[in-house]
Amino acid sequence: MICLLFLTLAFSASAQTKRKTAKKKTVSKATLTKTQPDAENDTIPVVKKNARPESESEATRSEPSEKLNSRPVPLKDNPVYFYEFAQPSFAVSQIFIEHDESGKGKISFLKKELNETITDPIQLSPEALERVKSAWSQLDFLDSTEDYQYEKDFSHLGTMKFTMKKDGREREAKFNWTYNKDAKTLANEYRRIGQQFIWIFDVTLARENQPLESPKLLDSLDSLVRRNEISDAVQMIPLLNELSNDERIPLIARNHAAKLVKQIEKSQEKKK
Repeated sequence: MICLLFLTLAFSASAQTKRKTAKKKTVSKATLTKTQPDAENDTIPVVKKNARPESESEATRSEPSEKLNSRPVPLKDNPVYFYEFAQPSFAVSQIFIEHDESGKGKISFLKKELNETITDPIQLSPEALERVKSAWSQLDFLDSTEDYQYEKDFSHLGTMKFTMKKDGREREAKFNWTYNKDAKTLANEYRRIGQQFIWIFDVTLARENQPLESPKLLDSLDSLVRRNEISDAVQMIPLLNELSNDERIPLIARNHAAKLVKQIEKSQEKKK
């Protein structure tokens, strides 16, 4: 009886050991099989060469940047009126504006930090165009022979040049300072046009590439509007409304844009 009991226990222990060993082999085999792709069921992911990057920052790094002055500037009619300004030491060292009788044209300017000339289309508002054409008319530019240059040289303030091409005739006048009232009026109008459309370029660039710059740009526009240094503030309202709803830029800039719209509309009501 005792011998039979020992034999039974020994047999049971041996059987358990075999089962455990077999189980370990099965688990090990299953683990090895799982790490390899199944020829029928598993597929190896293929990474597309032109797959989109997962983040905006990766998109910026992977895609070549477009030229800032790549926008075409079609002109329906030949430009008639031309304005140039140059002062190498200024932040905007060169400005060139040309437009036709309807106020449609382009602006080209050079900034130190960009090191390339930027060209953008422009459309003068009816009010701005009326003021500009009135100043040209007061000068009687094509028929005049007046030299607008003051007797002293103030070239450190920048050199301006007016040019008109009309009815087969052409005339240009260059000066850096003048006491001629109408010439000063025309120069001031073109300065305001330049500041308005250069600001539009700057804020458009900020929205796309540097949204954190937008609060500073809105502060700058606020100052220009208050000092009447913008050609037509009312013309800016549609863009400002866009900015006030653009979630790409900080909330403080969106709120400032909305506030500027109200200021411009209130000022316009007072004028009426």
